[in-house]
Amino acid sequence: MERLDAIFSPKSVAVLGASSTPGKVGHDIFANILRGEYTGTLYPVNPKARSILCVRCYESITEIPDPVDMAMIILPPKLALQAVRDCVEKGVRGIVIVSAGFKEVGGEGAQIETEIADVCRRADIPLVGPNCLGVINPHPDVRLNASFSTHLPEYGNISFISQSGALCTAVLDFAMSRGYGFSKFISIGNKADVDEFDLLQYYHKDPETRVMMVYMEELRMRENFVDKLKHITSDHRPTPILVIKSGKTASGAKAASSHTGSLAGSEAVYNAIFDEAGIMRVDTVDELFDYAGVFSANRLPAGNRTAIITNAGGPGIIATDMTEVSGLKLAQFSDETDAALREHLPPTANFSNPVDVIGDAPSKRYEHALDAVIKDHGVDCVLMILTPQSMTDAIGTAKAIVKTYKNTDKPIICCFMGVVDVSAGVQYLQEHHVPVYSFPENAARAMGRLYEATRWLTRTILPQYDLTFDRERARQIVDECLKSGKTVLGEHDGARLLQCYGFPTLPVEIVGSEQEAGQAADKMGYPVVMKVVSPQILHKMDAKAVVLNIETTQEAQQAYTDIVSNAKAYLPDAEIQGVMVTKMAPKGEEVILGVNRHPGFGHLLMFGFGGIYVELFKNVSFRLAPIGRNNARRMIRSVRGYQILTGYRGKARADIETIEKLLVGLSGLVTDCPQVKELDINPLLVHEEGKGATVADIIITLEQE
Repeated sequence: MERLDAIFSPKSVAVLGASSTPGKVGHDIFANILRGEYTGTLYPVNPKARSILCVRCYESITEIPDPVDMAMIILPPKLALQAVRDCVEKGVRGIVIVSAGFKEVGGEGAQIETEIADVCRRADIPLVGPNCLGVINPHPDVRLNASFSTHLPEYGNISFISQSGALCTAVLDFAMSRGYGFSKFISIGNKADVDEFDLLQYYHKDPETRVMMVYMEELRMRENFVDKLKHITSDHRPTPILVIKSGKTASGAKAASSHTGSLAGSEAVYNAIFDEAGIMRVDTVDELFDYAGVFSANRLPAGNRTAIITNAGGPGIIATDMTEVSGLKLAQFSDETDAALREHLPPTANFSNPVDVIGDAPSKRYEHALDAVIKDHGVDCVLMILTPQSMTDAIGTAKAIVKTYKNTDKPIICCFMGVVDVSAGVQYLQEHHVPVYSFPENAARAMGRLYEATRWLTRTILPQYDLTFDRERARQIVDECLKSGKTVLGEHDGARLLQCYGFPTLPVEIVGSEQEAGQAADKMGYPVVMKVVSPQILHKMDAKAVVLNIETTQEAQQAYTDIVSNAKAYLPDAEIQGVMVTKMAPKGEEVILGVNRHPGFGHLLMFGFGGIYVELFKNVSFRLAPIGRNNARRMIRSVRGYQILTGYRGKARADIETIEKLLVGLSGLVTDCPQVKELDINPLLVHEEGKGATVADIIITLEQE
């Protein structure tokens, strides 16, 4: 028996804090359980009441003569703590605390919440809440509505998790208006014990759950968290996870000293987790239900080749545009499909994709068109559009679609535009679990998300690279720097550290005069680059303290003078430790590799196109360390303009495999040396395929954990 069965499928429920006063939480939750026709046994607990809604009341849960599976506690913090102790004594198997006044208000409330969680943990009793809406299970064998919601929702195959209780009632109301049903529904509030991760694992094992929806405010990391989530979305019975994460526009890392730090705010962490685990992030509740509806049908397209059938040109054009934006493409029909369409459609119809069956189309015309395109081996999915016109038979068309839908495993998504005139058809489609939308753009986006899931499940998984790192030497370098008080590493110390993980760096020499600059450049061989060495000046280009393409001794000497002068003018109090002379790197595509450490999550790795515009364009991708070859590969491919690296318009293909290996090496570096707080390699110059890459600039910031 699963641990959370006591929460979702209890044989008996005690409501501690049940009230006989309508309008009070203790009354309304008790009344909702009764009104929902809960199939188990219900016990109200209140020492001041004889009965509530004609049900005998008990002074304490310990006085209930029969076993109690789940306790709903609706009491202030101090009384709730004693109630939890009574529950442990009674042998209760699950607890839900609805009442507020705990961690969310701080002080004594937070202390009591911690104590309650400790009591439950020692007794191995799952605790939901405090400060939550409750739990709902509409299954006919349970019918539990232990929540604020007045109505028990329809039974279905969507399971929902929300950190916000207030959002839950709105979601339930919204779901009823669109005909969606739920398998499980819960609000988790403060997450003193049970959190999203526990519930996602539980839902994944639930045979009734086909898709999970989550509203999340913050996430608690666990050991192997991402791998376990990836198992949920990838195993032999993958379950899609759709997430709304609040606070999307919150800024992070305001005092960051690196490009990576300025871009790697908290939202980048969440996006990295979602991308790596195959979780789909959505922006609105409307989108959440749009995508949940299409996933609940439990059909994925084999590819992205889409057929569109419409009775109006305008919506067909909108759908075509949105199809391409959503990562889909219009299918090319076979000669057999073209012949079938011409046989059944009038001469004025459009036989190519999108198929226009003309505004006067009866249901039979829709049926013939759908039957023709669904059988085409070059079609992976179909988008059906109906606009209400005086001769339109919405219910007849819906029945024709359902007939074909039952005889194919390809996804069919419908768009019945309007409300009143198409309502009967929409209802029929919903009753037969055919996804239906009011606008073509919503339908096309939903189909795009289905294809995204297909790509995730069919993603290429390559063997890991067999790389060797000098971990001991790397730890020694970091320890030496920290012991000497050096927390900002430039090219010299940074290069030594990166070399331990396979990074190709250039020879470096620090000089303290014009004469030394000329001598170092002569010895190194031209062309060279010169940069200021100062712990206070991290972005040297901004200070005009970098000179490129130095070709002679005289140029090197002059560059030294200019660099020192510009650096002092830029930041008069800066400590100028000298000027660095390094070999000019061979030309290559400029990319950036970076790291930012996030408390509670670990190191966030970044890849993108580099140079001085990296923060302007923000064309980067993220993953949480540690990563291997496959995540490095996906990081690179997910950046806009990836084709630049693949030999775009006759350019030589870049050494992409070297970038992958260096990302894996960077992951190894921060895993072995967690004192790395921020790191920028910008730019990393990537040369032609087979010729590797060169580190051109380095900033590494260290900090004790």
